[in-house]
Amino acid sequence: MAIARRSAVMNVMVEAAEKAGRSLVRDFGEVENLQVSKKGPGDFVSTADHKAEKIVMEALQKARPSYGFHMEEGGIKAGTDKSFVWLIDPLDGTTNFLHGIPHWAVSIALQKDKEIIAAAVYDPVKDEMFTAEKGTGAFVSGKRLRVSSRGELTNNALIAIGGARFNNKDYEIYMAELAAITPHAATRRFGAASLDIAYVAAGRYEGFWERELNAWDVAAASLLVKEAGGYVTDLEGGKDYIYGRSIVCGNPSIHGELLKKLKSSGQKDAKKVKSAS
Repeated sequence: MAIARRSAVMNVMVEAAEKAGRSLVRDFGEVENLQVSKKGPGDFVSTADHKAEKIVMEALQKARPSYGFHMEEGGIKAGTDKSFVWLIDPLDGTTNFLHGIPHWAVSIALQKDKEIIAAAVYDPVKDEMFTAEKGTGAFVSGKRLRVSSRGELTNNALIAIGGARFNNKDYEIYMAELAAITPHAATRRFGAASLDIAYVAAGRYEGFWERELNAWDVAAASLLVKEAGGYVTDLEGGKDYIYGRSIVCGNPSIHGELLKKLKSSGQKDAKKVKSAS
């Protein structure tokens, strides 16, 4: 069984994710108690989110002071070395965290000249560290990952899905796409895109798709899938899945079938729904 050999930069990323994860786990232990208060846990979780991002940023900045940052909370901070940018989501799955659901993650990616070259997605509750570096494979807690070998959309296939809020402009499209997939495969909605995509890399899901995602949501996990032997595109079948706000990924067989059904059935039906409304 292949064991991960981490580079110096990967060690920095893992240590930063673990440190932020420890802070979030401590805060997560308080969320359940806050559910009964009048104020609720919202402000508390926001503080925990910002604190985790600060932990990650400080650790990465100490190790690579010239690199820039693209962060969910802190926005864009340019570095002196324009080739390298960290993409950080300190708490992916905030709603799960807010409700005391133990499914959320810390996501860190390193981009070089617009290409993701290193990734870490850490699930602190389960203590699972998903890592990948370009050309060296994907791993979970040191063990090699491979996408699943299921070759077609059937009841045996499990597809993770994103979602859309009722007032979101893509709600009708999402519902039509969902209707195109559910007759062919089982689906799950777990509410943390980085972990959903990491699970595709681990062969736990056959595929995943979602709209309205940000770069920090998908940057790290998309490299996991590619390095585990899977395919990743946007919903048009192109390569703009990091900044294009949509993603489809899966094993080599499922990805093509999933993308075809989403494009031909889901999107056409969505247009009919919109024109009729």
